[in-house]
Formats: sequence, C-alpha cells, structure tokens
Amino acid sequence: MAAYQAPCDLPSQITPEDRGQVKGGKYEYLDHTADVQLHSWGDTLEEAFEQVGVAMFGYMTDLEKVEEHETQEVEAKGDDLESLLYHFLDEWLFVFSADPFFIPKKIKITDLDRTNFTIKSKGFGEVFDLQKHPQGTEVKAITYSNMQIYDSERKHECYVIIDI
Repeated sequence: MAAYQAPCDLPSQITPEDRGQVKGGKYEYLDHTADVQLHSWGDTLEEAFEQVGVAMFGYMTDLEKVEEHETQEVEAKGDDLESLLYHFLDEWLFVFSADPFFIPKKIKITDLDRTNFTIKSKGFGEVFDLQKHPQGTEVKAITYSNMQIYDSERKHECYVIIDI
C-alpha cells in the first residue's frame, strides 16, 4: 500500500496504524483520489457485508475504544445486491449521524434475502462520545462509484468507496 496521506487538511487523532485494528477484522483501506475505498472479505457474503460496515466505522474512530454496551437494529432494502449494500451502509451511517449517535464495534447480519434484496442486521456498540472515542475522518456519504461485490464458492468480497 502506498504511504498514507491525510484525506483532508484537518488533523485526525487517529493515525494510519490505528485504523482497522479490530481483532479479526477482515478489511482494509485502499487509496482513492479524495475518497477512501473500503475492501472487505469473509467466509460468506454476510460476513463480507458485516466487515465493510465495521470498516466504515473503523475509519471514523478507534473501534478498540468502543464497548458493546448497547445494540441497534438496522434494516434495508434494495433492487439488487449493489443497491442493497449501498442502503445497508447508508442506514448504518444514518444511525451514527442522528441522535443517539450510535457507533457499533461489531455488526451481525441476522437475515439476508438475496431474492427480495432485504437485509436485517444488529450492531453491538455504544453512543459515540468525544471524551472516549477519538475523532477520525467524517464519512459524508456512501457512493456507488466502482462498487463491487464478489460472491462465489471461494470468494466473498465487497469494495465500496465512501465520500469523506
């Protein structure tokens, strides 16, 4: 991976070495002009979706500081797998951006319907607190740009570019 460059001129309290350090995390951050590309993988498509959600939050704060005190449920619907992934991440971003500002350390897919393109998930975490959680980079939006989903017997991966 190329040398880290700050995604904006604002200082971040999270160093590149801090990002993505949740034990067992199956994700990485890839360089992308003015944005960040999340790449996740898993033993199943559900796990790849879970990991890309965690990756998004790991870019926003140090997830090692997040405790699993509370849960939050999120449901989303799409027209295909790409729109389902987009809406899944967008709903989680909304949960963080609106009161009570919940940040999950872990996300578990409880139901993924590949025929009707619906998803149900549960996040385990707590309310974001600047006194406890270092502020990373703000995620403004999820994008469809270069979104890719691989789902085969040997490969379950997601690539998503987030607008920062």
